[in-house]
Amino acid sequence: MQGTFQYWSAYLPIIVILVTPTVVATWFALQLHRERVIRRRDGADYLTGLPTRRAASTMAAQAMLDAQRNGRELALIVLNVDRLKPINDSLGHQAGDELLLALADRLRGMLGNANVLARLAGDEFTIIARNLRGARDAEDLVKRITEAVRQPFVIASFDLQTSLTIGVSMYPLDGDTFDLLLRRAEMALRCAKSASRGSYRFYALEMSSAADERLSLENDLRRALELNQLELHYQPKVDIGTSRIRSAEALLRWRHPTRGLVPPNVFIPIAEETGLIVPIGEWVLRDACRQVRAWIDSGMSPIRIAVNLSARQFRHVDLVSVVRSAIDEAGLQPGYVELELTESAIMDDAEKSAATLGILSTMGVHISIDDFGTGYSSLSYLRRFPLDKLKIDRSFVRDLMSNPDDASIVKAIISLAHNLRLRVVAEGVETAEQLNFLRELGCDQYQGYFCSPALPPPAFEALLQKMRAERPELTEADMLRTQSRLSAFSPEVTNPEISN
Repeated sequence: MQGTFQYWSAYLPIIVILVTPTVVATWFALQLHRERVIRRRDGADYLTGLPTRRAASTMAAQAMLDAQRNGRELALIVLNVDRLKPINDSLGHQAGDELLLALADRLRGMLGNANVLARLAGDEFTIIARNLRGARDAEDLVKRITEAVRQPFVIASFDLQTSLTIGVSMYPLDGDTFDLLLRRAEMALRCAKSASRGSYRFYALEMSSAADERLSLENDLRRALELNQLELHYQPKVDIGTSRIRSAEALLRWRHPTRGLVPPNVFIPIAEETGLIVPIGEWVLRDACRQVRAWIDSGMSPIRIAVNLSARQFRHVDLVSVVRSAIDEAGLQPGYVELELTESAIMDDAEKSAATLGILSTMGVHISIDDFGTGYSSLSYLRRFPLDKLKIDRSFVRDLMSNPDDASIVKAIISLAHNLRLRVVAEGVETAEQLNFLRELGCDQYQGYFCSPALPPPAFEALLQKMRAERPELTEADMLRTQSRLSAFSPEVTNPEISN
């Protein structure tokens, strides 16, 4: 027995060294959990120690009584921390938490004891600004808050710049309860976000009307798909060298029973924010494929259809299977389908994007970058991803003939794309002068009102027949001659000719 004890005692220092870090870490984790529980019980945020939303509600009620008694006003200021997600993604959530702590400390220092700072949610704070003479005092405070966060925060050895987007409501003008003031301050915040990050807005009555209208549109949009109110229009992409139409872009339209055609810039952002863009986007893809099949079956010469994918759609786990299913159900070759994505969509998770695009391109699906030149600032992705086309954003084409800078940018994009064996499509071409200039620069395709707006299928068919009347008919081999970047490596693709 004594020998056994001596044997294990010899290893005791090693066991202590191995076990101690785990014990210490466990103790600290328990202490942190205990502190968070106490803070939550006391109405304090677990991370910053600031009052929570519930505690802020109680404080605001008292502050409103004080303001009423003293003949003063009160401002409820909602602050949204800009760019917190990219910081969390690049440096980790610990760095994001440290930024929130540093921000809370800086705001507490400049606000003093006269005002209440509380944390509403992950990246959202609120300030109950007391003893104000009116909106001018509130605006002065907002400007001081904005100025206070201009200086960078040193987090994980990095100088991090952030900004605050701000919405403000006033008591008693905009409401007499905390919930109402908060709701209206958040309406103002959404308006500020839609204008620009780092800006501020005060609540105005028309914001409520806009919010009610938006809610009504959202509810109608949720039913639009099942009620068959959505439809696709098609805008031709014209080969500049031959004036032939090889492809078209499918553009979503919403024909509301009482509102008529709802503009895409009105309902698409709602679909994005609510997540409805995923089922709607899948319907667009499937309906476009069905339409191509119907055109082929009717004897119309073949045409490739481009479909826009939102960032949210692109990140969806089942994207590849959805694309494959849509193509198979319509009985099409993948070369009939082109997917258009923005630069920011594919750069959100570059490694995952490269894998997804690689699978799609190997299938034979064409990949285009939409609105090129307006998104991600790095050009390295052009060689990392299996791309087929760049679409020059219409903002550069619009002033092509009057702005030398835009002309230089377009020329550079075309040269860059061709050196990387990519084709180029110019969006928003409206005049013969623009088209002739693009032809001189060697641009491959264009789309825009100079040829045609987006049209319903019957009108598009008529346009196609008219434009093809004096030219030889395109065959399936002609249309599929231009293959996707990686389709040559796929055993499913049999066309031997590869052309850009």
